[in-house]
Amino acid sequence: MTATARARPLAVVTGGTRGLGAAFSRRLLALGHQVVALYRGDSGAAAEAEAAGRGRLTALRADLSRPAEARTAAARILDRYGPPAVLVNNAGVNRDRPFLAMSDQDWDEVLATNLSGPFHLTRALAPAMVAAEHGSIVNIAATTAIRPRASGANYCAAKAGLLQLTKCLALELAPHVRVNALLPGFTDTPEVVERYGLGDPQRLQAVLATIPQGRTGTPEDVADALEYLAGDRSRYVTGQQLIVDGGHFMG
Repeated sequence: MTATARARPLAVVTGGTRGLGAAFSRRLLALGHQVVALYRGDSGAAAEAEAAGRGRLTALRADLSRPAEARTAAARILDRYGPPAVLVNNAGVNRDRPFLAMSDQDWDEVLATNLSGPFHLTRALAPAMVAAEHGSIVNIAATTAIRPRASGANYCAAKAGLLQLTKCLALELAPHVRVNALLPGFTDTPEVVERYGLGDPQRLQAVLATIPQGRTGTPEDVADALEYLAGDRSRYVTGQQLIVDGGHFMG
């Protein structure tokens, strides 16, 4: 690694090679960070992200639902780069089923990835961030953490837990490490389009009718919010929930 790379602040983005996570990685690159993008299975997307990063993005494979893999990934990151300035806990999975049809695996996998994954990785990285007396952690939740939906008991419960974890970490990692949650609404990513059937014009129009701004969000809309929470302009903001959904949910 060059001296220039060492001088750049490090950002770690889980699920950082596809969808919304890829948008986060791109934005942090544009802000001058060295980025480590963790991914679980899509090696093709990981290779594309590395190529686009031109030496400033490293794709690191890790299944964060497994505590040992989270610890190993954190150790590799700290050994090579030192403590991150920014940690974005974005990786997540969906296993939507009606509650009465939800299997043990459906429940366990979603909770392990969406809630326990951020816990294990943050626990492994946070001591170095605290010692460095600097850092911003952004947990990517969802508006369904606040407002439930059918067939999503596992996902909603995991994201609701992530909101409370955010507040607890904000208390315990203060004053130098800030922890906030970012809650996207309907965002135009392949995963959201498929999960909610937004490729169907009638279904899309029904959803748009519930959003005051009359459109779904773009990954760039959400990355703008991430830029704020990750950077010094939010230096007096911690333990908070920033909803980016065009007004769809007003709690």
